[in-house]
Amino acid sequence: MQTRYIELRTKGNTDIIDITPGIENVVDEEGVSDGILFLSVIGSTAGLTTMEYESGLEKDLKESFDKLLPYKKDYAHNFTWSDDNGHSHLRSSFIKTGLFVSVTDGRLDLGTWQQVVLIDFDTRPRQRKIVVKIIK
Repeated sequence: MQTRYIELRTKGNTDIIDITPGIENVVDEEGVSDGILFLSVIGSTAGLTTMEYESGLEKDLKESFDKLLPYKKDYAHNFTWSDDNGHSHLRSSFIKTGLFVSVTDGRLDLGTWQQVVLIDFDTRPRQRKIVVKIIK
């Protein structure tokens, strides 16, 4: 097993970033022909998922999170820590912080319109680190 990292800066507030090119670079640099990648973002206010990364769907996803788990609500977490990011932790719990992606013939097994994205739910910009575990 090999370990690589992808690091990036986010804007927070449900910032959605396509990390597919970074993952493809890892596959190329490590010479992964067939295998499995396990991706894990470090932190409890971000998540990893797949989607069609385009502006309309990005807007729809952000609006859906705002309806499901709105920012301005009396979350117990906010009272416990005198914080304002209870919604960030809940959104991360729904999306999860880990994701498997398989590789076949040196290419990620993703659909034509499917990309891997990091979503940063925190209320401020962050430096994020994604651990990539490679199993060949």
